[in-house]
Amino acid sequence: MKEVIDLNIKGMNCSACVGRIEKGLLKENGILKVQINLATEKAKVEIEEKTISPATLIQLIKKIGYEASIQNSKGKGLQADDLKPELIKLVVCSLLTIPLLIPMFFMGDKHHQIIPSWVQLILATPVQFYFGAKFYKGAWLSLKSKIGDMNLLVALGTTSAYGLSLYGIIYNPYQIYFESSATVITLVLMGKYLEAKAKRKTTEAISALQSFRPERVWVQKGQEFKEIALDEIQLNDILRIRPGERIPVDGKIIEGETHLDESLMTGESLPISKAINDKVIGGSLNHEGLILVQTIAIGSNTLLSKIIELLESAQYNKPKIQRLVDKISAAFVPTVLVIALLTLVLTGLFKANWELGIMNAVAVLVMACPCALGLATPTSIMVGTGVAAKAGILIRDGEALEKAQSISTIIFDKTGTLTQGRPVVAHVEVIVGETNRAISIIQSLNEGSEHPLAKAIGLELKTLPKSDLFHVVDQKTIPGLGVEGRIENKSYLYGSKRILTTLSIEDLPQAQEWQNKAETVSYLVDKDEKKIIAMISFTDELREGSKQSIAELKKNGIRVMMVTGDHQQAAQRVANLLDIDDMTAEVSPAEKLEIIKSHQLKGEVVAMVGDGINDAPALATADVGIALSTGTDIAMNSSSITLMNGDPSLISDAILISKKTYQKIKQNLFWAFIYNLLGIPLAASGKLSPMLAGAAMGLSSICVVLNALSLRSWRPKKP
Repeated sequence: MKEVIDLNIKGMNCSACVGRIEKGLLKENGILKVQINLATEKAKVEIEEKTISPATLIQLIKKIGYEASIQNSKGKGLQADDLKPELIKLVVCSLLTIPLLIPMFFMGDKHHQIIPSWVQLILATPVQFYFGAKFYKGAWLSLKSKIGDMNLLVALGTTSAYGLSLYGIIYNPYQIYFESSATVITLVLMGKYLEAKAKRKTTEAISALQSFRPERVWVQKGQEFKEIALDEIQLNDILRIRPGERIPVDGKIIEGETHLDESLMTGESLPISKAINDKVIGGSLNHEGLILVQTIAIGSNTLLSKIIELLESAQYNKPKIQRLVDKISAAFVPTVLVIALLTLVLTGLFKANWELGIMNAVAVLVMACPCALGLATPTSIMVGTGVAAKAGILIRDGEALEKAQSISTIIFDKTGTLTQGRPVVAHVEVIVGETNRAISIIQSLNEGSEHPLAKAIGLELKTLPKSDLFHVVDQKTIPGLGVEGRIENKSYLYGSKRILTTLSIEDLPQAQEWQNKAETVSYLVDKDEKKIIAMISFTDELREGSKQSIAELKKNGIRVMMVTGDHQQAAQRVANLLDIDDMTAEVSPAEKLEIIKSHQLKGEVVAMVGDGINDAPALATADVGIALSTGTDIAMNSSSITLMNGDPSLISDAILISKKTYQKIKQNLFWAFIYNLLGIPLAASGKLSPMLAGAAMGLSSICVVLNALSLRSWRPKKP
């Protein structure tokens, strides 16, 4: 058995920090998998059950050099208050650094003499060793783990400038560079603060979802209601929800009527009418009615909790492109150290100026911090999956997002996916007697039945008052035929066409015509006289959005197929209505798998869209499984994308947001690499001072986050 421990981790600066923690933890016996998100500073650690305690994990991470704590289920990500200490440090650090910079604007090469060197030393020292202590600590850990990172580069670069300045105080007062070392540290701290502030916006989707859980609720205790904490709710508790309050957990209404705003979960903008026995989703807003709700799911089993879990999962899993970046980052810092050393040696030898060599080497070290590389992918995934969730599209992980943007073939199930998945009455024809009497007999025979066709009749003919129902004697269900019973001393049968065969009754042309349209026909028969009294035909209507979805996908050059276990006539009818040319009917779940695999072998990226238990294997086998939330939990758990309002037209939107997010990842990685490719030569040649290098480094990280945040403007095509 496996278990997953969720942790918060503090102190990470770049992708190298992530690699260090992952490498350190995976050395331990019992730890199977480590997933760390740099942007949210969170980790998921998969362990063999009962082998390692959370406290032990925290100690292991502390030993590696970082702070860790158990994630609180109510945690809301990085908050503004968390940044206050960092802001105070930044302000004080800036106040110490600014006086060192002012002389630069007045006296050219002699600016060092405006402020006495000992005053510069007093101002620069706390910046270097107090505010810059985190870089020394990180550098030491970097050396111990043999994984180079930003801390090592900043520590080496600023210490070189600070040491050169100490040398200048003694031997050459015109060569003091305290402003360079102090400014680099201040700018890096400023960049990190602004980066953290911007990153906070990327977690807004999860924070918003978590905020829709009321902390306290009113629950029935005996004859009165008492207020309790959300965590104390039990299954089958009766909750009182007043107008303007949010539903705390999933349940069903047992008293009252209202309209609920379920847009948070489904993307449906209009309030939904709810009455007794209707299910309600935790997090929904109660508009106007006082209702009593009986809980049917609590804690992690609620739909809201599952949505949050899916969103968080999406932010941990790395797409292939990020795994490639991780490999490049691991080799990046050692390469930079070699370049910095060559810069120092070559400048010192060829220009006979070792002080300039040191400054150029410092600029290289500062310029090359790989922060932007580490943030390029996770921030884009966080924002992309967040805006998708607001539109009712849940993308399980980064890998699903990467594959979804390159889908070439989509295979649809029919029943419950392209169609409603429930029969509705298409035609009613009474052959003998009055219409009302025939309908009353049908309703009376089906009263209390759980058969889908009986339920469809109940919905269609519910306008009949209860008083018009007949008393049925000797009522029984005959498997494969239908129901039988005696009404007013006459025997009636209601059910499938097999009734006619059993009683040797000839079918009617009208029924044949309906059947040719792929409608299912049921018959009411007078068993004693062997006559058809009435016929009702049923059809499975198209799901809203199906036609739009198919047209949009075909327009975008994606091959659309329908593969169903339903019979040929019904499948062909739906294929014709939706203009689907490639259709296969009467296939088993195993045959669905073979069809998917055959297309994958041709190099196609295959998506499967379904909603039922029988679709689960196909959803799991496809490159991208897309489930409708109106289907089964098993289907949703097997899929990588879930459409929360069951609208197939959102499939195109899911592909579109995947493409846009992937584009942002590629843009971020491109600019992060270009920034280093251009900046390092400029720094090595002396055209970029350490101060400007520090500013550029911080700016690159902020630009990556802001570019990812631009995804927040995306809206689905269907509002």
